[in-house]
Amino acid sequence: MEINVLTLFPEMFSALDASILGRAQGAGLLCVHLHNIRDYSSSKHKNADDYPFGGGAGMLMMPQPIADAFDAITPEPYAGKRIFMSAGGTRLDQQLVRTLSRERSLTVLCGHYEGVDQRVIDRYIDMEISIGDYVLTGGELPAMVLIDAVARMLKGVLGSEESAQEESFSGEGLLEYPQYTRPREFRGMSVPEVLLNGNHADINRWRRQMAIDITRRKRPDLMQTSVLTHKERERLQLMDAEEGKDAP
Repeated sequence: MEINVLTLFPEMFSALDASILGRAQGAGLLCVHLHNIRDYSSSKHKNADDYPFGGGAGMLMMPQPIADAFDAITPEPYAGKRIFMSAGGTRLDQQLVRTLSRERSLTVLCGHYEGVDQRVIDRYIDMEISIGDYVLTGGELPAMVLIDAVARMLKGVLGSEESAQEESFSGEGLLEYPQYTRPREFRGMSVPEVLLNGNHADINRWRRQMAIDITRRKRPDLMQTSVLTHKERERLQLMDAEEGKDAP
């Protein structure tokens, strides 16, 4: 997959060269191209921001450098998605991540200062995406979150298809089960015996039940859409009845 990033601060993305994403790029599974918006500015001093019409605090990113960047990087017809990281966008979740991972190309615009001239959004942006209801300095960190999440869904990036399937927010909508490694005993705490007996059927049942219980306790909102068997839902209904709760 090819991902273009339009930003005023390309140096912030050095983290993408480390760990799994760095290896994915080295293997040619992921290509991240960073584009400094200032390089496309037509002004003598490479300005990319100006005061907003109508007044107000702060500066606004100008349309010309961004528009020229889009024209150069994603000429029509563009077989991909142009994304603007925005607090007013669609909330990023695993379902959206999976959808975006099927695209051939993504181009991500990172806002800064007080935002971006609306005409750029109207003309070029296919989708606005938010990573949460809070304010950050710019769109660079949200863009890295998006890239990391999407890259993990690409074939070969994690090295094992099971890794992506078994993580939290997998296709069944459950949080991940608890994980343990050596030593078997640590400060008076033991690894659950079921994980040590070598019976994979028992291990899979335990992991499944723990994933359901953890999701029910930590993210009950996810239980409404989780993929559960009839017996699993009956068990949850009994537990909820005992605790005086409404069943999912």
